Amino acid sequence: MRTRLYATLSMLLLTISVTAAPAAGASPVNQGREYYEQRGDVIWEIPNREKIIALTFDDGPDPEDTPQILDLLKQYHAKATFFVVGKQVQEHPELAKRQVAEGHELANHTFDHMYFNRRSSPEVIVRELRETQEAIYQVTGKKTYLFRPPGGYYNDRMIQICKKEGYLVVMWSWHQDTWDWNRPGVAKIVNKVLNNARNGDIVLMHDHVEGKSQTVDALKQILPELQKRGYRFVTVSELVEYNIP
Repeated sequence: MRTRLYATLSMLLLTISVTAAPAAGASPVNQGREYYEQRGDVIWEIPNREKIIALTFDDGPDPEDTPQILDLLKQYHAKATFFVVGKQVQEHPELAKRQVAEGHELANHTFDHMYFNRRSSPEVIVRELRETQEAIYQVTGKKTYLFRPPGGYYNDRMIQICKKEGYLVVMWSWHQDTWDWNRPGVAKIVNKVLNNARNGDIVLMHDHVEGKSQTVDALKQILPELQKRGYRFVTVSELVEYNIP
C-alpha cells in the first residue's frame, strides 16, 4: 500500500513538464489555482465517486485541543491529517507519537509557522521544510511528503522548491474553510462543513488557536452527522489514492 501511495504521489509531483524557475532577483509569480491544479503541483480537493472526506488540522500539536480532537476521531473511527508546526512537535512529542500510533497522518506546516511571501528566500523555505521534516522524523520515525503553507500563501518559487524537496502541496476546498481559528461560533463552523460537504473534500480546521477553541465542540456535531450521511474520513494520502474522475 505504501509503495502504491508513493507512486501515486510521485505521479502527481511529476505531472506534465516542470515550470522554469524565476530568474535571479525576479519576483516569484503566481499562476493561479487552475494552472497548478491541472499540472498536479497543488491539490485543493479530489472530486470522486466515493463518499470520502479528508479532515485536516493545522498548527498543532496543542496540549489542550489535540488530545480532545484525537479522542473524538477515535470515537467515530475517523482518520485525519495533521499539518504540524515543527517547533510544536518538538515541544509536545508525546502528542505527535499518539497521532501516528492512532493511524493519523502528520504533514509539514513549516517549523515556525512562517508565511512564505514573495520576499521569502529559497534558503528560508528549504530550511523551514527540512527542519520540520527532521522534527517529525526524530519523534515518530516517519517522514512526510505533504506540505501546506501557513495562510495558504503560495507562489511559483515555493511550489518549485517543494517539488524539488519531494513534497505535494496541499491546500483545502474553498467551500470548506471553516475559519475556526477566528472562533466564529460553533454553529458557523458546523454549518460551513455540513452545508457544503461533497465527495473528496479537504476540510480546513485547526487543533491550535489563540484563545479557547470552538473546533472540538463543532466536531461533536460534524463527525456523527457526516457519518450518518455515509461519509468515511480518510487521510489526505488516502484521498489521493481515490483520484477517480
